[in-house]
Amino acid sequence: MLSDREVVQTLDMLKNEHLDVRTVTLGISLFDCADSDVDRFIERCRKKIHSYAENLVAVCDEVGDKYGIPVVNKRISVSPIGVVGAGFDRQAMVRAAKGLDQAAVEAGVDFIGGFTALVQKGATRGDLALINALPEALASTGRVCASVNAASSAAGVNMDCVALLGRKIIQAAELSADKDGLACAKLVVFANIPQDAPFMAGAYLGVGEPDAVVNVGVSGPGVVRKALDRALASDPTLDLGRLSEVIKRTAYKVTRVGEIIGREVAARLSVPFGVVDLSLAPSPKVGDSVGEIFQSLGIEAIGSPGSTAALAMINDAVKKGGAFASSHVGGLSGSFIPVSEDLNISWAAEQGFLTLHKLEAMTSVCSLGLDMVPIPGDTPAWTIAAIMADELAIGVVNKKTTATRIIPVPNKKAGDTVEFGGLLGGGTVMPVPKGSAQKFMALGGRVPAPVQSLKN
Repeated sequence: MLSDREVVQTLDMLKNEHLDVRTVTLGISLFDCADSDVDRFIERCRKKIHSYAENLVAVCDEVGDKYGIPVVNKRISVSPIGVVGAGFDRQAMVRAAKGLDQAAVEAGVDFIGGFTALVQKGATRGDLALINALPEALASTGRVCASVNAASSAAGVNMDCVALLGRKIIQAAELSADKDGLACAKLVVFANIPQDAPFMAGAYLGVGEPDAVVNVGVSGPGVVRKALDRALASDPTLDLGRLSEVIKRTAYKVTRVGEIIGREVAARLSVPFGVVDLSLAPSPKVGDSVGEIFQSLGIEAIGSPGSTAALAMINDAVKKGGAFASSHVGGLSGSFIPVSEDLNISWAAEQGFLTLHKLEAMTSVCSLGLDMVPIPGDTPAWTIAAIMADELAIGVVNKKTTATRIIPVPNKKAGDTVEFGGLLGGGTVMPVPKGSAQKFMALGGRVPAPVQSLKN
């Protein structure tokens, strides 16, 4: 239970420190909608989504108003379309994406995730049809988000699919060149994808999940930074162990807020409550930055020496606080470091503190990976594929979720600025490390899974 003092502190978080419930995501299974005819499939999907989601936005707004806690995004995740639509060809997959997009519009939600393929060990015809449909599907829809799980600790890395995805990312950027390659911002390539994550663009409803379920994603980097600043102002002698405790206690309070909102929304929709994803998800707002937490800890800018150690501490403290607050923590749950979505991280990249090499190193201890990274539009597809392979390997070896959301910005070079708008933010196009891996990527095949014993 929260003490009276903690209740007051939580209310102050709401008023002054950008605490919000970043997303309520309603997961809906579409397995019973499967059909060999794409038009029938689309109609079945729209009817089922409507039956569960018609009141989602209204209920989220009502519950948010009741507690004075804004629910920023209302979203839907569905079963992986690469599985549900396994018999479709590329054109049918594009039509399915447009059908999902229309269902999202009718429900009034911000995004719908689940245009997903699971290819960590190999790809079916349906998976390949979905991957080949990605450029057109993402460029021609406004609310559809896609993900591909191309690696896992049990299966290794599917390098053939990673190479194919490098080419599809280039095509998606070209088809949305008038929006600085925005279609690529709706595609995440994963290792060890979680089946219950509420955050886009990687949300989908996994096999073994209920017919419908509510998952919640909270946020609060501004809350953590303020808590650290208050603690250090009160006692400048605090060491990292005690500051970690401050972060842990703050994460506990934030997680409790998310669970309260999620359980009430689920009850009103008459569906089960799933998990709280307690990730520190920043936004482009001033004061809502993960990067600023590093400065509160005494690091000049994220990317400076010490950043990886600081991020490891932050991530661990967030997980410990959340695990104590709820028995149903899931998704990614840790700390995101998206380049364009965080004003401070974007500034660090612009100033040269944060490079792609350092960002990759930091992802070994954070919750996601190379997230919302704008790179030059003339970057070769095999270079993009190799960067993705590096990131996926980190997840495979360390038995954790890693991912990439890389955006080759058409007609722009390193140092140019880009603006995606809204929560996607903007920033500076980052230079890509020198050197070629074209011959390596051309080898294809699968990087084997690591030995599960003999860990060092």
